[in-house]
Amino acid sequence: MAAADPASLGLTPAGRRSALEAYATEIAPCARCRLAEGRTQVVFGTGDPDANLMFIGEAPGFHEDKQGFPFVGQAGKLLDKLLGGIGLAREDVYIANVIKCRPPGNRDPQADEIEACEAHLFRQLELVEPRLVATLGNFATKLLTGKPHGITRVHGRPQEATVGGRTVTLYPLYHPAAALYTPAMLRTLEEDFAGIPALIGEEPAPAAAAEVIRFPVSAASAVATPPQQQQLGLF
Repeated sequence: MAAADPASLGLTPAGRRSALEAYATEIAPCARCRLAEGRTQVVFGTGDPDANLMFIGEAPGFHEDKQGFPFVGQAGKLLDKLLGGIGLAREDVYIANVIKCRPPGNRDPQADEIEACEAHLFRQLELVEPRLVATLGNFATKLLTGKPHGITRVHGRPQEATVGGRTVTLYPLYHPAAALYTPAMLRTLEEDFAGIPALIGEEPAPAAAAEVIRFPVSAASAVATPPQQQQLGLF
């Protein structure tokens, strides 16, 4: 049976939180792909269930796998600082990853793993109903745009998309970890983050490239990634 549209249920913020918690419990034993074999736990998502802004990263790392929350390592600390720079806190947004289980050795997610997991992300998007979806890094950006363009080409350029029958704005950003590896990128991240307040304001900034993207997008066609041993998809 298809999941009911939360908007049609008239969910309150408390209702959204309850629905997200129920879904997190439902997928906790997920074994759709090989990543279930080595994980400590499913890393679902965290934040304001009624947020206008949702961040989507790549996959849990070591600390996320242990603690059960996304972006709790060094990249997460930088994300907190970037949010603070535009007057927001973690509690004001919702944060999730494309992949809910840590890939071994923090390698890049593989296409079949993304395809097995993407329905979980799409359900989160339906329940939270954000106005702005900020994709962090290559994998989230390629999956949600359905295009092969790397983050270097599209970062800071909002795109209109249709998610669950609702129009949202996708806003590709470099993954915060990229600035940890390449400090010069911090300035670019700060500049791109500076565009967020206008995009979630009462009068959102017009999208630079307006095109309708309908979900779900097949991960196999959006992301073709050979197995790797280190996370190289941040750029």
